[in-house]
Amino acid sequence: MGHVYAADGARIPVTIVEAGPCPVVQIKSKGREGYNALQLGFLPKKQNRVNKPLQGHFKKSGAGALYYLREFRVDDVETYQLGQSINLDIFNVGQKVRVTGVSRGMGFAGVMKRWKFRGGSETHGSTSHRAPGSIGSSAFPSRVFKGKRLPGHMGADTVTVDGLEIVDQQPGRNLLFIRGAVPGCKNSMLIIKPSPKQPTGKSVQP
Repeated sequence: MGHVYAADGARIPVTIVEAGPCPVVQIKSKGREGYNALQLGFLPKKQNRVNKPLQGHFKKSGAGALYYLREFRVDDVETYQLGQSINLDIFNVGQKVRVTGVSRGMGFAGVMKRWKFRGGSETHGSTSHRAPGSIGSSAFPSRVFKGKRLPGHMGADTVTVDGLEIVDQQPGRNLLFIRGAVPGCKNSMLIIKPSPKQPTGKSVQP
């Protein structure tokens, strides 16, 4: 994360994202696959680190081996070609976007960290400080309900944040400056799409 300054001097927290180039590896059409979609790749990879089936798949587009492959639905595929590079010029400054990523994994967490439980008493001889407490029922229903908030694996979930604004972009370096925080940690992969939400006001220009 970083920050930029608006024309009036306001400090805007931003997340700097490398968005592209993403070559078109495969084109799926409604007549053949039943729907229109583009398979995009990202982050070049050494050819000798790809198995034979994927080597043949990448060879059709001529884009070389890539680390990530993701599919995006489109209305019309006639305007796209194999190997065509999709860059951040499809976005505009001030546009709202929807960002999807995998949240940071926290490992096994207790109820106080995972669900913000208050915890037990710290004084007066209490021996239950961070435990969840009683979770069972009486004679009826004599079981623990599904979905009970208990200790467990925290994080490492697919999270989507909608309505984030593009504050600035640097096409020469393929960088997007997105207002606020996005899911995931450094060097993680994100999926950025135009948001169906419309801007509610004037965007702040850096």
